[in-house]
Amino acid sequence: MAPSLSVRLSLCVLGATLLLGSAPPSLSAHPPRLSAESEVSMVTILPGTPVYSMFGHSALRVHDPAQNIDRLYNYGTFDFSDPLFIPKFAYGHLRYFLSVVPFPRALRAYEQQQRPVLEQTLNLTRAQRTALFRVLQVNARPENRYYQYVFFFDNCSTRVRDALEQALGDAVQFGDRPRPDATFRQLLDPYAANLPLVDLSFDLALGTPADRRATPREAHFLPDYLFEAFAHATVQSGDTTRALVAHTDTTRWIEGYEATPSAFDWPLAAGWMILFLTLGWTGWQATTGRQPGTYGDALLLAAVGVTGVLACFLWFVSTYAVTTYNWNLLWAWPTHLLAAPLLLWRPSAAGLRMYLAVTAVTAAVVALGWTWWPQDLHAAVFPVVLTVGIRGGWRALGADSERPRIRSTST
Repeated sequence: MAPSLSVRLSLCVLGATLLLGSAPPSLSAHPPRLSAESEVSMVTILPGTPVYSMFGHSALRVHDPAQNIDRLYNYGTFDFSDPLFIPKFAYGHLRYFLSVVPFPRALRAYEQQQRPVLEQTLNLTRAQRTALFRVLQVNARPENRYYQYVFFFDNCSTRVRDALEQALGDAVQFGDRPRPDATFRQLLDPYAANLPLVDLSFDLALGTPADRRATPREAHFLPDYLFEAFAHATVQSGDTTRALVAHTDTTRWIEGYEATPSAFDWPLAAGWMILFLTLGWTGWQATTGRQPGTYGDALLLAAVGVTGVLACFLWFVSTYAVTTYNWNLLWAWPTHLLAAPLLLWRPSAAGLRMYLAVTAVTAAVVALGWTWWPQDLHAAVFPVVLTVGIRGGWRALGADSERPRIRSTST
């Protein structure tokens, strides 16, 4: 499939490789009619190891041996060589385009990436196949091939469905199968099982729009669900209604392939390790009468502050709709970036003690209400929130210990 967001934001995780992109061949003003020997199929490429391929990919193949046509129409192509790609990506101005390549060449590329390829041959009449072919040819023209990528709602997978509906209209019906009983965020989770940092990035970047339950049609943004939707869809010709998919084939299989192998969740382990070290460090300072210190706390505040700044940028500046209303800002305050240097160079500054006390109280509230917040916060965040609360509370309560102590001596 074509990023995604977050890390797309890893959002680019939903992209197809630029390696497969090329200029569309022979886009004549009047595309030819396909022969009786022609076939049109939806090609599903299973997830790969690179981040951009973690969700898989969908495309359309047009094969007409009588006219020497065997092309893959790929809506998931983007130009990573664009010098402004990163700024555009961060802002949310992701322009994808429809590329057309010889199918054998595309198949070799996916084989090199160790990604299996499945093919669903569509049960279309010759007239319907030609109508779809002409829609694809028109969409591939230079003036039509680009579109604004929208993570959940307009990507390489949904465009395949839309092209079919554009060509056939109400003749094709997808119904409501499969029906996912999950939110958008939950639909993404299995694909990030072997990429724990990407999974964390998604949960930090996506706001409450990602916690809405997806409808069967909305789930088509994932190639796996589009594959199942095609398998249960119907197509009508005259008074005859039949299954949309005539037959399904494994065009290329990779021995030993595992789509989403499990991986050690090291961000979660790191979060709890930080919490346990913080408890030990704070307990040692409390029992020995040591000063709270500054460097470790300043680094903690700075890291949390950066997270808050990025969340604010994605909500208020970028054009991503799915990164709005982000409840991670309850604990990741951008103002921590100002408090961190203040803690280093002016730890006794007026108001800093109160600021840290409010930080501690807020962290406690976030932790206590963890399961009730409308957004599904990442598990690795929980120990970090507790760490911020413990250090903020200790500094607020132990502020006097930073003042020079006067020892009493007997004479």
